[in-house]
Amino acid sequence: MIRYTIWRLLIFVVVLLVLFAVGFRSWALLILSALISLVVSFFALSGAREQFAEQVDRKVSERRARVEAFRNADDDDLDEDE
Repeated sequence: MIRYTIWRLLIFVVVLLVLFAVGFRSWALLILSALISLVVSFFALSGAREQFAEQVDRKVSERRARVEAFRNADDDDLDEDE
């Protein structure tokens, strides 16, 4: 995720510098830089976003499996007590 964030910031700064060199100033520079970098990042960093989503999904699945295993073990303990 940190790598993705660094790439997003880098794209923003590059777009900002290009627009500044072209002659944009003030709020227009920031707004256009944000919008253009958003679009570029959406397409250029789709692979990194997919990897992060898969990583989050894997961690959520592992956590759910651990919770389910704990519940089953707890239910087994209750059955033995009866």
